[in-house]
Amino acid sequence: MHSRIVGTGSYLPAQVMSNAELAQRVDTSDEWIRTRTGIRQRHLAAPDEKTSDLALAAAREALTAAGLAPAAVDMIVLATTTPDMVFPSTACILQDKLGTRNGPAFDVQAVCSGFVYALGLADLMVKSGQARNALVVGAEIYSRILDWNDRGTCVLFGDGAGAVVLAPASEPGILSTHLHADGHYRDILAVPGTVAHGEVSGTPLLTMEGNTVFKFAVKVLAEVAHEALAANGLTTAAIDWLIPHQANIRIMDATAKKLHVPLERMVTTVDRHANTSAASIPLALDLAVRDGRIRSGQHVMLLGVGGGFTWGSVLLRW
Repeated sequence: MHSRIVGTGSYLPAQVMSNAELAQRVDTSDEWIRTRTGIRQRHLAAPDEKTSDLALAAAREALTAAGLAPAAVDMIVLATTTPDMVFPSTACILQDKLGTRNGPAFDVQAVCSGFVYALGLADLMVKSGQARNALVVGAEIYSRILDWNDRGTCVLFGDGAGAVVLAPASEPGILSTHLHADGHYRDILAVPGTVAHGEVSGTPLLTMEGNTVFKFAVKVLAEVAHEALAANGLTTAAIDWLIPHQANIRIMDATAKKLHVPLERMVTTVDRHANTSAASIPLALDLAVRDGRIRSGQHVMLLGVGGGFTWGSVLLRW
């Protein structure tokens, strides 16, 4: 038994904040942001929107694309760094909003690698026969954990959600997944706040050592891509589409160059929604599927890296 993606979906909140608008709040400019990050704008969740709401909209799109009703879903894996609440999991909340009660539902916390981790777990469950129609979602509301006075971080992130439906197949769609972590780097990208006795202690806002993140990300993304190719007896020339985590255009370009993948074969959406953490890869995947770039038989490489540090790859044959 194998697993294959049979539907994709995405959702971006209605409110759009351009670089020019952001420059009115913090000491920056459209040119400064675009030349350093490739970002033109980001979407911000409405005050009454929750992560589960973003996830619900993306999930419904993915299910429609797959031709499935919510009742057919028998597993939900939701990757997020910004859950609705401490517990229950946002996946359980999503399950209730979808109106289905079948199978397990749980969250995965691997920050920007979250979708790759979630897809890897769902693949194992479908291949083993423990799930039939698995809904895998990445959803984030980063606008609520940013210091909007820190131009080094607030310009980089946005809100959104992406989803896929994974189903059994006679031929492999997911060729292999490769997941890694190294907690030694846990302090260079973090939200080091906690809730205790009804109060927040520490810093409940995102902190980052940008240069360290950049160097580490480019190194491990290239390594884990080669790991996936080697596991399947392929070379970088076999990659039809590269979909890296949409963090920063410089990281993405540097990764493509290390892999000798032409930039025109890299799917880029960071310009339109910024870094949406666990949502960024499924958002980019959904766009490339819907505009017809990704076609049957092509190899698609998904690459994620995030705080923890976590990183991983998924190699697909579409």
